[in-house]
Amino acid sequence: MTLTDRTMFIISADAAATQECINELTASGGHSQIQMASSVEEARRQFRRTPPAVVFLDESAVDLVHGESLESAVALLTETAPVVVAAAPEKQADLAFLITSSAVDFVTRTGRFAPIAAGLLDRRVRMAERTAGVIQFPNEELDGDFGEILRHEVNNPLTGILGNTELLLARRDRLPPAAIERLQTIAELAVRLRETVRRLSNAWEEHHEHAHHV
Repeated sequence: MTLTDRTMFIISADAAATQECINELTASGGHSQIQMASSVEEARRQFRRTPPAVVFLDESAVDLVHGESLESAVALLTETAPVVVAAAPEKQADLAFLITSSAVDFVTRTGRFAPIAAGLLDRRVRMAERTAGVIQFPNEELDGDFGEILRHEVNNPLTGILGNTELLLARRDRLPPAAIERLQTIAELAVRLRETVRRLSNAWEEHHEHAHHV
């Protein structure tokens, strides 16, 4: 896989938490590149040059003063890559849709949360490596993972689309009827596509399992 595929991006305004996370990732022996930003806006500008394999978002980087919500920030980031979020326990419910869709992992921001976050980041990068292996160098050993990878890689951008659409529809009182109708269409089509991906990946896994038992 390429250097970009192995890039982890840390978004945090907490220097101590950032350093602890870097220490944990370095200690794990991985060879990923680590980039950093102190705000979501700054990170997204850097994504244009180097799209990461996975993003770590510390709640400290969310600009609550200027009305940026954790949910909207995470939804934007999932358009680029899976996101590991560290936030207060009560924020987990706000991200329930994104978490259950597999686009987001959640870490409670209490105590020494960096080791847990580092482990999740490493797992996400390994998944990206497996994806690259299937796409670029398909082989019998990796074929059985294709269904899982299909769900993972297609569902991430779909989740970003759905998340942002739901955020806009939550403010439907400020939108014209035509815009609301288009947003609802986008959401319906994304849900249909996600269901198609689920059926295809399940069929692939069943076929692969049957082939190995014949």
